[in-house]
Amino acid sequence: QVQVVESGGGLVQAGGSLRLSCAASGRTFSTYRMNWYRQAPGKEREFVATIDWSGGNADYADSVKGRFTISRDNAKNTLYLQMNSLKPEDTAIYYCNVPSLSWNWGQGTQVTVSS
Repeated sequence: QVQVVESGGGLVQAGGSLRLSCAASGRTFSTYRMNWYRQAPGKEREFVATIDWSGGNADYADSVKGRFTISRDNAKNTLYLQMNSLKPEDTAIYYCNVPSLSWNWGQGTQVTVSS
């Protein structure tokens, strides 16, 4: 079973930037489409961004389009999320997983955006 570890979160002022990482164990990372998700307090987990196995195709939730960029480094088994122009409503715990959600969830990384 593949394990993931998210990192890179923190406290940032509105308008600031953060870069999240998702490190995956195992040799199969490069064959999977990968997604970022987030869960805000009191809300359900929601989709943020997706990227295909090669990194050549990405898509985003409307709420983050134009501000966030998903990327990956298959040689490092690592997924990234560059977050710019952060807003208070981006405050959440961020997670990575495959679209089928069949991998074990990591602990996530907390992003807090102050106004």
